[in-house]
Amino acid sequence: MTEQSLKKAKLIELKEDLTSELSGGKSIDVQFNPDTLKVTYANQVVQPEGGNQAAGTSGRQFVGAGTTKLALTLWFDVTAMTENAVDDVRRLTKDVIHFMTPKASEQDSTKLAPPGTRFSWGSFIFDGMVEGLEESLEFFSPEGKPLRASITLTLSQQKILVSTFEGSGAVSRAGARPFASAKQGDSVQSMAATSG
Repeated sequence: MTEQSLKKAKLIELKEDLTSELSGGKSIDVQFNPDTLKVTYANQVVQPEGGNQAAGTSGRQFVGAGTTKLALTLWFDVTAMTENAVDDVRRLTKDVIHFMTPKASEQDSTKLAPPGTRFSWGSFIFDGMVEGLEESLEFFSPEGKPLRASITLTLSQQKILVSTFEGSGAVSRAGARPFASAKQGDSVQSMAATSG
């Protein structure tokens, strides 16, 4: 039996138009995988000027392509580091804050825009821009340096993202198939050979 390693979630810098990874851009593995991913889908709907409130949904209009948002919490703890340990958790979280920091736009260098960001964890991939980030610093050293932090991250994409999957997704598990009845004269070996 081969040992399977734990897949780490990543943040990867994308081009501003979210089409591909940015050459030379930042890519980081998170220290601890999140325990929950919250995906929210929303359409852009407005009540027309002078519209009839009593008309209900017929009085509203769809005006945009909709949005998809991803919310998650990332945890950091310098006391849990076994390699390349640091003295202040903000030395780790600054790498996440990079994905929120505006820089010169690729289309117009006189304007600022946050970088495109990909959150990737196994088969889950979300491309968007960091809309919000909240950092909580916890567990301080005697010198007053924070040793643990949590970052609540919200990414958004200006369209409804639909997951795509390869294959049928069918999973076969031991014991999921009903047992075959033994016939008179069958041995365990012959039944095993028949079943494969």
